[in-house]
Amino acid sequence: MPKVTGQHIHVTCAIIERDELVLAAQRSDTMSLPLKWEFPGGKIRQGESPEACLIREIDEEMGVKVVIAGPLKPSTHRYPSVTVTLYPFICYLRKEEPVPLEHAALQWLPLDQLHTLDWAEADMPVLAEYCRLRR
Repeated sequence: MPKVTGQHIHVTCAIIERDELVLAAQRSDTMSLPLKWEFPGGKIRQGESPEACLIREIDEEMGVKVVIAGPLKPSTHRYPSVTVTLYPFICYLRKEEPVPLEHAALQWLPLDQLHTLDWAEADMPVLAEYCRLRR
């Protein structure tokens, strides 16, 4: 196995469903991986559960509260300078409408159109597993 160099971060991500649509978030042009699409979420703080992290991050990034329906299998991706392990959760919103407080854009898409976006590489295995699960 090749030696892993650089930082290893643990990140949650929300697959938010509503009316048979899924929310995708476009990274801003000031973030790493600018303008790539992702499932929103963020870094897990020391001592924080993935679930608590996800609820906090979605509130910070989009000003909404999510309800977690269940987890998907974690996925690890190695970028040249960082390794990312994603902890995905299928979620839904309470009542609010999300606002892109940190992202360039948000888009609701049906399952069969999610693949048309330019996804961050770390999110692609999560997207594939989610699509397999929902088909």
